[in-house]
Amino acid sequence: MIAIISAMQEEIQALLNELKNKSTTIKGMRKYYVGDLFGKKVVLVFSRWGKVASAVTTTQLINDFPIDEIIFTGVAGSISKNLNIGDIVIGKNLYQHDLNASPLYNQFEIPLLNKNALSTVNTTKLENAVQKFLTTFNTYIHSEDIKRFHITNPKMVLGDIASGDQFISDTKKIESLNHLLPTAVCVEMEGAAVAQVCFEYDIPFSIIRTISDKANDNATIDFPKFAKAVASNYALGILKNYFA
Repeated sequence: MIAIISAMQEEIQALLNELKNKSTTIKGMRKYYVGDLFGKKVVLVFSRWGKVASAVTTTQLINDFPIDEIIFTGVAGSISKNLNIGDIVIGKNLYQHDLNASPLYNQFEIPLLNKNALSTVNTTKLENAVQKFLTTFNTYIHSEDIKRFHITNPKMVLGDIASGDQFISDTKKIESLNHLLPTAVCVEMEGAAVAQVCFEYDIPFSIIRTISDKANDNATIDFPKFAKAVASNYALGILKNYFA
């Protein structure tokens, strides 16, 4: 069974709409939707925002469902000049940018794991699914939404992701992250926590992030609207190719 997690229900609403033979289980204030998606047995859940919420959700998934793989999908803010709204990031290494247990450990090092970052599984299949999706992305996104959110020739990047319990909307913070984590291309609030749980339980993990903003002083878009109109349909198209 494949588990698909998002931080907001809007980010997976399009997938929920396609879910067949659906059943629902409520645990820990979360709804777990089990069913068939493009011929695969899946469980969908939105974790709520933040590292604790996503770690709790991931642990519940692994312990209560026969999970073979976990995919996280949702929006992220760009901290790279090469990324624009509508671009897609496939996560490679995931850092907790707000983790600092010094002087006992180096900054970003996860205590007892001896790792600064956690890596996703082989992403080749997912990259191929994204590239295929991008050739027809405008069939999944309404032209009005493409114009509204200024999406132009979206592309895919395989890159590192920085997670933390902060909404980044300050250029000085971006400059600091660029200096401390020069390989990170976007920021969000859940991925590295999910990656750590998957690592400790030996569950393959991958992550898809749609760039919704530049994570700067202008990061003021309607996130629920973008998540439902764009990111949710991106996930639908990408996973349809991935499961094919």
